[in-house]
Amino acid sequence: MSRKRPTVLILASSPAFARDITAAWPQGPTPRSAVHSERPEFIVLDQDFSRDLEGSEYDLAIADVPCDQKNAHGKDSQTLRQAQRKDRHQALQQALADARKPAIIIHSDRSLDFYQIHGSVLELRREPGLWPAIVGLVGREILRRIRADSRAREAGTVCAAAQAEAALGRYMVEMCTNVNNILTSVLGNAELMMLEPGLPANVLAQADTIRNMALRLHEVFQRFSSIEKELRIEQEVSAAAGESGKKTAHAAAGRN
Repeated sequence: MSRKRPTVLILASSPAFARDITAAWPQGPTPRSAVHSERPEFIVLDQDFSRDLEGSEYDLAIADVPCDQKNAHGKDSQTLRQAQRKDRHQALQQALADARKPAIIIHSDRSLDFYQIHGSVLELRREPGLWPAIVGLVGREILRRIRADSRAREAGTVCAAAQAEAALGRYMVEMCTNVNNILTSVLGNAELMMLEPGLPANVLAQADTIRNMALRLHEVFQRFSSIEKELRIEQEVSAAAGESGKKTAHAAAGRN
């Protein structure tokens, strides 16, 4: 199965945003797994590149809605500030939603809930001092689920292929008796032809070829029957071993 390293796309309005995320990204196993979590590959882009993310190769995108800026006179224009923030927020939402991949948006709007979910886009409110760690934990969980879903799909594909091969194998085993009956008839008639007196040499050679091919096919189908028996015995042994292991474990638990 694929072990591709996960990719996190950071759409940053400032270098500090990307540094905070990469520095706070958690290491070690996730709470639901004892396996060490692989650190993703981080790709940092300016937010201007968020307008066209469709088709981009990444697993998770993280973006922030920039904090308010002051105008040239050093005074805040509340109306302009709110409008700009809303426009940037909506633009990010739309771009990330159009990409149809998991995404996290960090915003500073205290009037909104701590988190909101819009399809594949999760919005988190910026909590001073805490937000990088929160983003890291949530992001790691998203990547873990993506990896788990990918493995489940791959396992489903492998299982479907195995089931198709097993069905074909069962059909061939079930047909062994019928095929062997047919081969017996072909073999018998070929041998009778070879006993006919006065047959031309080329006809005898053809009858001998038919006889030999029938014998080879019979050997092939006999091997199918042998394999089927071997597999059945292996399954019975495996089941018996599993049952014995359960009994041993129960007995050990009872002694404790």
